[in-house]
Amino acid sequence: MFSNSVSGPRSGGLVIVFIAGLSLLGLLLLVPMDAWSQLLVSAVLLIAVHLCSQESRAYHKYQQFFRMVAIFLGLALTVRYLIWRGLYTLTATDVLSLVAVWLLYLAEIYAGITHVMGCIVNSLPLSRPLKTIRNIPEEKLPTVDVLIPTYNEPAELLEVTLRAALMLKYPQEKLAVHLLDDGSTEQKITQQDVAAANRAGARKAELSAMCERLGVHYHARKLNHHAKAGNINDALLETNGELIVVLDADHVPTMDFLDHTVPWLVENEKVFLVQTPHFMANPDPVERNYFSAFSRMPSENDMFYGTIQRGLDFWSASFFCGSAAVLRRSHLEMVGGLSGESITEDAETAFDLHAMGYESVYVDRPMVSGLAPETFDAFVTQRMRWAQGMTQILLLKKPFMEKKLSWHQRMGYMSSILFWLFPFARIIFLLMPLAYLVFGMQVYHASMTEIMAYTMPHVIATYMLSTMLFGKTRWPLVSELYEILQCIFTLRALTKVFRNPRAPSFVVTPKGENLTQTFISPLSGVFYALLLLVGVAMVAGVVKMVNEPLTRELTAVVLGWNAFNLLLLVSVMGVLVERKQVREQARLPANDYISLIGSDGNAWTGHLIDLSMGGAKLRLSGDTAGLPEKVTLITDREGDLGKVRLPCQVLSVSPDNKFVRFQFVQDEGNIDQIVRFVLGDSRRWQSFQRRRTRPVSYWFGVKHVLRVSVRPAFQHLYLNSRRYWQKMRTAKGST
Repeated sequence: MFSNSVSGPRSGGLVIVFIAGLSLLGLLLLVPMDAWSQLLVSAVLLIAVHLCSQESRAYHKYQQFFRMVAIFLGLALTVRYLIWRGLYTLTATDVLSLVAVWLLYLAEIYAGITHVMGCIVNSLPLSRPLKTIRNIPEEKLPTVDVLIPTYNEPAELLEVTLRAALMLKYPQEKLAVHLLDDGSTEQKITQQDVAAANRAGARKAELSAMCERLGVHYHARKLNHHAKAGNINDALLETNGELIVVLDADHVPTMDFLDHTVPWLVENEKVFLVQTPHFMANPDPVERNYFSAFSRMPSENDMFYGTIQRGLDFWSASFFCGSAAVLRRSHLEMVGGLSGESITEDAETAFDLHAMGYESVYVDRPMVSGLAPETFDAFVTQRMRWAQGMTQILLLKKPFMEKKLSWHQRMGYMSSILFWLFPFARIIFLLMPLAYLVFGMQVYHASMTEIMAYTMPHVIATYMLSTMLFGKTRWPLVSELYEILQCIFTLRALTKVFRNPRAPSFVVTPKGENLTQTFISPLSGVFYALLLLVGVAMVAGVVKMVNEPLTRELTAVVLGWNAFNLLLLVSVMGVLVERKQVREQARLPANDYISLIGSDGNAWTGHLIDLSMGGAKLRLSGDTAGLPEKVTLITDREGDLGKVRLPCQVLSVSPDNKFVRFQFVQDEGNIDQIVRFVLGDSRRWQSFQRRRTRPVSYWFGVKHVLRVSVRPAFQHLYLNSRRYWQKMRTAKGST
């Protein structure tokens, strides 16, 4: 029925399915019903959606059919709800209430549109076969330039990325690695600030010497114009590889990265981009501070790269994500290099080339490991840039009007862009219960029967479809938590873009930060204010329930809505406790079978528990009797890595003699081996992802959120109280 070719979906089968689905949708929307009839039909449809979504997970030839039926039935409930809301509930007795009614309805319209588009885009995520250059004659392989732009990252971090790039499995005479140093430009070195100029000069000397030692081409341009896009475009003028690999400074490729990406460009001249996932080797602030479930829970990153990019790929709309990608130079030159109108030059470049009729490919295999922002402040900085850049594309490029794009490509881009407008709707959903419970505004005009017939089926259907589409890569309530964390800051950033689309400037996301102590994020104040407002609304709601029996049913509904917001805001407190973390390297689970060999030839065997660039932890098969302080790690991994021999220093042995922690002895002769062993095998990242991409029930997700939310609230009280008393003692001491 559907094609897995590069060119995207075939029109015939797809049109038939969508015509049938739209016909069913139209029928369900147009049939007039009273509230009780609607309640009955909604119950039947919800049962059908549930059964079809269950069948869509089964492995049989009708899997896609049941998936599409579930989507159309679920969307029918959503669209019918929005029509009912627009026709029968937008009434109020005063102007302020009318404004509140329409603000809430517009937020629901936005949420409904993004939900419908998201369901269509992710309805049939594409799974491409794994290709290899081993099937291509060497003389037909194109030359490759690996470009690694850097601004302020430390040399130690850069060296790991450079060494991994040099070890890519590819004919060495056709591979060149380039470091693009935007922190040591002539503009930086000659600036009036003497101290900053000296730092830039010292950086240039350090990085150029490192590149010479490793055999990497070093580039430092004259001016820092157009940020990352300008840095790469200037390097394009100094290089000549047929293919361009872009890697962020902290993005370390596995040895097989080119092996599985280049074939798509060799086989189809129309392909301008092969994008792969950004695998994050460390938890972001939500995963680290709140859930502490990095190895057990799918990350937000998994949702985008594991589901959404695959969905976009089916519609020929997967886009460039700034790193972990291979691009064709000749196509880039047609649009003047990376586009620079927006601060998300990656998605903008893909948009321009898609509009020219060229094609993109998404290879869903994690072959590049990077670093997520360590602090909430850095996390917000990154997300504000993404939101501003995507909104710039909306305003400057107008994807919805781009006739050179196919209709499904326009839908794909609009789905990705409109998502970033969520702060407007999220803040309305947070504060609207306050308008009713505290100020008495009639924000939702409906009886309990109508709410049960229209509102609840819409909410349940939305959850069912989200679970079917994203269940493996998103746990319940996690998306809502991420949105609340970002909404205030991102709203302010978006407002600037709408005032002046060309105003935002590129801001580098801080990486590699060490947290030497536990502290409350300096951005917590706005969440304290929101928590106070929602808490006041809860008290006012209880009073309203007691004193106003005639509106008790609606008050109960709004109070439940407000309680949900309160739960999310309390949960946010956990993320805002920045937990102490002084470990420099990310430590990931591993399960390699290895041997530790002493100088006398005695061996101790076991399985690795975790692994980092610094060392590892081993579960021994026997006891540790006679284990010396200095050993050699030996392992045979199938595939490209081959045998590994690394000198190690034993650091500690557990009291029960079952676990050993050791560090790698690093010197110039074995650093490449360490990088190759720890970061060079994509199967390690695949195994890690499989462990955590698993669906859980809604109630499990809610219980998990409740379980991890209580302690952080008390931590805020304790840490803020301690900080207050420290200030008081300091003030007394100074007087």
